[in-house]
Amino acid sequence: MKAMIFAAGLGTRLRPLTDRMPKALVPVGGVPMLERVIMKLKAAGFTGFVVNVHHFASQIEDFLAENRNFGVHIDISRETEQPLETGGGIRRAEPFLKGGRFLVHNVDMLSDLDVRKFMAADDPASLATLLVTDSEDADRFLLFDDSMRLAGWTNVRTGEVRSPYPDFDPSKCRRLSFCGIHIISPEVFELMRGWPEKFSITDFYLRFAAAQEIRGVYVPDLRIIDIGSPGKLAEAERLCLTM
Repeated sequence: MKAMIFAAGLGTRLRPLTDRMPKALVPVGGVPMLERVIMKLKAAGFTGFVVNVHHFASQIEDFLAENRNFGVHIDISRETEQPLETGGGIRRAEPFLKGGRFLVHNVDMLSDLDVRKFMAADDPASLATLLVTDSEDADRFLLFDDSMRLAGWTNVRTGEVRSPYPDFDPSKCRRLSFCGIHIISPEVFELMRGWPEKFSITDFYLRFAAAQEIRGVYVPDLRIIDIGSPGKLAEAERLCLTM
């Protein structure tokens, strides 16, 4: 199985750090985020990677070259004109991801996830398996039925609810936070034909949730931080000391 690491984001919430470097190279506990994710996945057995790049792309490519790709094979998926968001980024990387299921990991996710256990929980018949957990500070959640099949999405701050099912009742679903780590079938590429160049993978999952099995894997007590702000970066620094 190959792994794709999302590293093309602008990292606007981490400015001024990202005014001079890509978010992927911002250090956490003295180690760039990208290196942390690569080494975590390498320890879980991954040897083939795809890294998408846009913001300060040459810095990322130089960093990987200087470190000899950390002893693994890495293909670069370039999003030259603009970052293509999560769905568009996956579709752009299709030439590197053909042939089997693949894992996607946001570069700014720091966690104590046991990657091998998550992979073992993957349903090979599903279109995608999503890592989900509880969150105390999120506004947006995915909604799952009793079998942990994706059924909808909600923004608890605005009250907005989205679902492919008519007469959908969100109160009957389990509300969980998507961690930006998922395992995907290559069948997604055919389903992505006709979508705009730039789109969200969450929108894509919601569009096909009724027709395709998209399942969540819940990990209780998962320690995970989305390093999207200076405050979260400081929190991640503290978490590194206990991992």
